[in-house]
Amino acid sequence: MKRNRWVLAALLMLLAIALLDRGGQEGWFASFGGGSKASQDEPSISAMAAEGAPKPGTAAPAFSLPALDGKTYEVGGKRDKVLLLNFWASWCDPCKEEAPELKALAEKYKDTLDIYAVNVTLYDKLDEAKAFVKEYGYTFPVLLDEKEEVYRMFNGIAFPTNVLIDEQGVIRDVIVGVIPPEELEAKIKNLI
Repeated sequence: MKRNRWVLAALLMLLAIALLDRGGQEGWFASFGGGSKASQDEPSISAMAAEGAPKPGTAAPAFSLPALDGKTYEVGGKRDKVLLLNFWASWCDPCKEEAPELKALAEKYKDTLDIYAVNVTLYDKLDEAKAFVKEYGYTFPVLLDEKEEVYRMFNGIAFPTNVLIDEQGVIRDVIVGVIPPEELEAKIKNLI
């Protein structure tokens, strides 16, 4: 009976390790030679995401998207102001967490910073996105990425993703997830 408990505990531990490792080459389990040959030949999820992603120091991909205000907004090339692209979805709790800060930044730096909130509508519902915008009082353009095309251009892997683009149209930073408000503001101040 005691032996069965130890066998069960060992199996559960191996299962947990395998799940945490996700079959990638960089995981803890792989360092012990674990994982199949097929999984070792395939790139990890983070490697695939980083492979084609625009990186700091490169030109931002050009695109245009419709917005909730009925206008179409374009990105690409030189600009009058620094731009913060914020990829988000209404169901995303970290997006809700950073929404008040984005609104405050938009008001504080309105003369030197544009914020485009890009709702990845393919993963959202338009009515819920509109309710989110109303609830958090967004006054900056809310663009609709209905087919996920722009999010894919930036190799988006998580919400929120913020991309800082300078006045020359060059990506200066890509921030996946929420960072402390003062850190985000410092990154913006560095560019304006």
